[in-house]
Amino acid sequence: MDKVFESSLAAIQDIADGASIMFGGFGRAGLPVSLIRALAENRVKHLTAVVNNPGFDYEELFENEQIERLISSYPVVPSSFLWEGQTLYSREQIEAGKITVELVPQGTLVERIRAGGAGIQAFYTPTGAGTPVAEGKEVREFDGRPYLLEHALKTDYALIKAYKADRMGNLTYRLASRNFNPIMATAAAVTIAEVEEIVEVGELDPDSIVTPSIFVQRVVKGELDDKWT
Repeated sequence: MDKVFESSLAAIQDIADGASIMFGGFGRAGLPVSLIRALAENRVKHLTAVVNNPGFDYEELFENEQIERLISSYPVVPSSFLWEGQTLYSREQIEAGKITVELVPQGTLVERIRAGGAGIQAFYTPTGAGTPVAEGKEVREFDGRPYLLEHALKTDYALIKAYKADRMGNLTYRLASRNFNPIMATAAAVTIAEVEEIVEVGELDPDSIVTPSIFVQRVVKGELDDKWT
Protein backbone atom coordinates (compact mmCIF):
# COMPACT_ATOMS: atom_id res chain seq x y z
CA MET A 1 0.00 0.00 0.00
CA ASP A 2 1.43 3.36 -1.06
CA LYS A 3 0.95 5.91 1.75
CA VAL A 4 2.85 8.82 0.21
CA PHE A 5 1.08 12.19 -0.09
CA GLU A 6 2.15 14.88 -2.52
CA SER A 7 2.45 17.69 0.04
CA SER A 8 2.21 18.45 3.75
CA LEU A 9 -0.98 20.42 3.13
CA ALA A 10 -2.57 17.44 1.38
CA ALA A 11 -1.51 15.12 4.22
CA ILE A 12 -3.25 17.20 6.92
CA GLN A 13 -6.21 18.34 4.83
CA ASP A 14 -8.84 16.33 6.73
CA ILE A 15 -7.81 17.53 10.19
CA ALA A 16 -10.94 19.32 11.36
CA ASP A 17 -11.89 21.78 14.09
CA GLY A 18 -11.76 20.17 17.53
CA ALA A 19 -9.17 17.52 16.63
CA SER A 20 -6.63 16.24 19.15
CA ILE A 21 -3.05 16.08 17.87
CA MET A 22 0.29 14.83 19.17
CA PHE A 23 3.36 16.67 17.90
CA GLY A 24 6.72 14.91 17.91
CA GLY A 25 10.02 16.58 18.65
CA PHE A 26 12.16 17.71 21.55
CA GLY A 27 13.13 21.33 21.09
CA ARG A 28 13.85 21.45 17.38
CA ALA A 29 15.17 17.89 17.12
CA GLY A 30 12.72 15.65 15.33
CA LEU A 31 10.20 18.45 14.82
CA PRO A 32 7.71 18.07 11.92
CA VAL A 33 8.08 21.69 10.85
CA SER A 34 6.47 21.30 7.41
CA LEU A 35 3.37 19.67 8.88
CA ILE A 36 3.11 22.35 11.57
CA ARG A 37 3.30 25.10 8.94
CA ALA A 38 0.67 23.35 6.84
CA LEU A 39 -1.62 23.08 9.86
CA ALA A 40 -1.20 26.81 10.48
CA GLU A 41 -2.07 27.51 6.86
CA ASN A 42 -5.19 25.38 7.11
CA ARG A 43 -6.47 27.48 10.09
CA VAL A 44 -8.40 24.70 11.86
CA LYS A 45 -9.50 25.75 15.36
CA HIS A 46 -10.21 24.39 18.86
CA LEU A 47 -7.29 21.96 18.73
CA THR A 48 -5.99 19.92 21.65
CA ALA A 49 -2.21 19.74 21.34
CA VAL A 50 -0.07 17.14 23.10
CA VAL A 51 3.52 18.32 22.86
CA ASN A 52 6.53 18.24 25.15
CA ASN A 53 7.57 21.84 24.53
CA PRO A 54 5.91 24.02 21.89
CA GLY A 55 8.70 26.34 20.74
CA PHE A 56 8.91 29.14 18.20
CA ASP A 57 7.75 26.92 15.31
CA TYR A 58 4.32 26.69 16.96
CA GLU A 59 3.87 30.44 17.34
CA GLU A 60 1.85 30.78 14.14
CA LEU A 61 -0.65 28.26 15.52
CA PHE A 62 -0.95 30.37 18.67
CA GLU A 63 -1.13 33.62 16.71
CA ASN A 64 -4.03 32.16 14.71
CA GLU A 65 -5.65 31.08 18.00
CA GLN A 66 -5.90 27.51 16.73
CA ILE A 67 -4.93 25.74 19.98
CA GLU A 68 -7.58 25.59 22.68
CA ARG A 69 -6.05 23.02 25.03
CA LEU A 70 -2.39 22.23 25.63
CA ILE A 71 -1.01 19.12 27.35
CA SER A 72 2.68 19.73 27.86
CA SER A 73 5.61 19.46 30.24
CA TYR A 74 7.05 22.85 29.22
CA PRO A 75 4.35 25.04 27.66
CA VAL A 76 6.19 28.32 26.95
CA VAL A 77 9.55 29.45 25.59
CA PRO A 78 11.81 30.92 28.33
CA SER A 79 11.96 34.72 28.37
CA SER A 80 15.75 34.56 28.03
CA PHE A 81 15.29 33.11 24.52
CA LEU A 82 13.37 36.17 23.27
CA TRP A 83 14.83 39.22 21.60
CA GLU A 84 13.74 42.68 22.70
CA GLY A 85 10.19 43.47 21.64
CA GLN A 86 9.43 39.94 20.47
CA THR A 87 5.82 38.83 20.94
CA LEU A 88 5.19 35.38 22.36
CA TYR A 89 1.61 34.55 21.42
CA SER A 90 1.59 31.31 23.40
CA ARG A 91 2.35 33.10 26.66
CA GLU A 92 -0.12 35.91 25.93
CA GLN A 93 -2.96 33.46 25.32
CA ILE A 94 -2.13 31.25 28.30
CA GLU A 95 -1.99 34.25 30.63
CA ALA A 96 -5.26 35.59 29.18
CA GLY A 97 -6.97 32.27 29.88
CA LYS A 98 -7.64 31.55 26.21
CA ILE A 99 -5.82 28.20 26.40
CA THR A 100 -6.42 25.46 28.95
CA VAL A 101 -3.05 24.06 30.02
CA GLU A 102 -2.44 20.68 31.62
CA LEU A 103 1.10 20.52 32.99
CA VAL A 104 2.52 17.00 32.97
CA PRO A 105 5.98 15.97 34.22
CA GLN A 106 8.02 14.90 31.22
CA GLY A 107 8.47 11.26 32.26
CA THR A 108 4.78 10.97 33.05
CA LEU A 109 3.92 12.50 29.68
CA VAL A 110 6.06 9.90 27.90
CA GLU A 111 4.52 7.04 29.86
CA ARG A 112 0.95 8.28 29.30
CA ILE A 113 1.59 8.30 25.56
CA ARG A 114 3.30 4.90 25.65
CA ALA A 115 0.37 3.51 27.65
CA GLY A 116 -2.06 4.88 25.08
CA GLY A 117 -0.22 3.07 22.31
CA ALA A 118 0.03 -0.16 24.32
CA GLY A 119 -3.65 -0.30 25.24
CA ILE A 120 -3.02 0.34 28.94
CA GLN A 121 -5.77 2.62 30.22
CA ALA A 122 -4.04 3.93 33.35
CA PHE A 123 -1.07 3.40 35.67
CA TYR A 124 0.27 4.54 39.05
CA THR A 125 3.37 6.69 39.41
CA PRO A 126 5.02 8.42 42.39
CA THR A 127 5.94 11.41 40.23
CA GLY A 128 4.03 14.52 41.30
CA ALA A 129 2.63 13.11 44.54
CA GLY A 130 2.28 15.85 47.15
CA THR A 131 2.50 18.62 44.52
CA PRO A 132 -0.10 20.61 42.54
CA VAL A 133 0.21 17.89 39.86
CA ALA A 134 -1.74 15.59 42.21
CA GLU A 135 -4.82 17.84 42.44
CA GLY A 136 -7.97 15.97 41.50
CA LYS A 137 -6.20 12.63 40.98
CA GLU A 138 -6.65 9.34 42.75
CA VAL A 139 -3.82 8.60 45.18
CA ARG A 140 -2.93 5.14 46.50
CA GLU A 141 -0.15 4.00 48.75
CA PHE A 142 2.30 1.28 47.73
CA ASP A 143 5.11 0.21 50.08
CA GLY A 144 4.44 3.25 52.21
CA ARG A 145 4.72 5.72 49.33
CA PRO A 146 1.92 7.71 47.63
CA TYR A 147 1.29 7.09 43.94
CA LEU A 148 -0.91 9.02 41.50
CA LEU A 149 -3.25 7.39 39.03
CA GLU A 150 -2.43 8.73 35.56
CA HIS A 151 -4.53 8.02 32.48
CA ALA A 152 -3.26 7.09 29.04
CA LEU A 153 -3.11 9.64 26.25
CA LYS A 154 -4.52 8.90 22.80
CA THR A 155 -5.30 11.39 20.04
CA ASP A 156 -6.98 11.66 16.67
CA TYR A 157 -3.70 12.46 14.90
CA ALA A 158 0.05 12.37 15.46
CA LEU A 159 2.32 14.62 13.42
CA ILE A 160 5.81 13.15 13.64
CA LYS A 161 9.22 13.47 12.02
CA ALA A 162 11.44 10.62 10.82
CA TYR A 163 14.58 10.39 8.73
CA LYS A 164 13.57 7.89 6.02
CA ALA A 165 10.39 6.10 5.04
CA ASP A 166 9.51 3.56 2.42
CA ARG A 167 6.28 3.96 0.50
CA MET A 168 4.43 1.64 2.92
CA GLY A 169 5.30 3.85 5.89
CA ASN A 170 8.11 1.97 7.63
CA LEU A 171 10.25 4.58 9.39
CA THR A 172 13.85 5.06 10.47
CA TYR A 173 15.16 7.88 12.66
CA ARG A 174 18.42 9.77 13.07
CA LEU A 175 20.15 10.18 16.43
CA ALA A 176 18.31 12.37 18.98
CA SER A 177 15.55 13.23 16.52
CA ARG A 178 13.88 9.95 17.48
CA ASN A 179 12.74 11.27 20.93
CA PHE A 180 8.91 11.34 21.24
CA ASN A 181 8.20 10.39 17.64
CA PRO A 182 8.06 6.56 17.78
CA ILE A 183 5.79 6.37 20.82
CA MET A 184 3.45 9.06 19.48
CA ALA A 185 3.12 7.07 16.26
CA THR A 186 1.52 4.24 18.25
CA ALA A 187 -0.95 6.38 20.21
CA ALA A 188 -2.93 8.12 17.47
CA ALA A 189 -5.74 6.99 15.20
CA VAL A 190 -3.93 8.58 12.23
CA THR A 191 -0.16 9.06 12.18
CA ILE A 192 1.30 11.40 9.58
CA ALA A 193 5.06 11.15 9.15
CA GLU A 194 7.16 13.94 7.67
CA VAL A 195 10.45 12.53 6.39
CA GLU A 196 13.62 13.68 4.66
CA GLU A 197 13.77 10.85 2.17
CA ILE A 198 11.30 8.34 0.71
CA VAL A 199 12.61 5.05 -0.70
CA GLU A 200 11.03 2.07 -2.36
CA VAL A 201 9.74 -0.88 -0.35
CA GLY A 202 12.60 -3.24 0.43
CA GLU A 203 15.34 -0.59 0.42
CA LEU A 204 15.33 -0.06 4.20
CA ASP A 205 17.39 -2.45 6.30
CA PRO A 206 14.76 -4.29 8.38
CA ASP A 207 16.99 -3.99 11.47
CA SER A 208 16.96 -0.19 11.13
CA ILE A 209 13.17 0.17 11.10
CA VAL A 210 11.96 1.64 14.41
CA THR A 211 8.32 2.37 13.55
CA PRO A 212 6.64 -0.37 11.48
CA SER A 213 4.22 0.68 8.76
CA ILE A 214 1.19 -0.61 10.69
CA PHE A 215 1.43 2.51 12.89
CA VAL A 216 1.74 4.98 9.98
CA GLN A 217 -1.15 6.01 7.76
CA ARG A 218 0.47 8.84 5.73
CA VAL A 219 3.97 9.81 4.63
CA VAL A 220 5.13 13.10 3.14
CA LYS A 221 8.54 14.48 2.22
CA GLY A 222 9.03 17.71 4.16
CA GLU A 223 9.19 20.83 2.02
CA LEU A 224 11.31 22.82 4.49
CA ASP A 225 15.03 22.13 4.59
CA ASP A 226 15.73 22.43 8.32
CA LYS A 227 19.07 21.06 9.57
CA TRP A 228 17.76 20.97 13.14
CA THR A 229 15.06 18.39 12.43
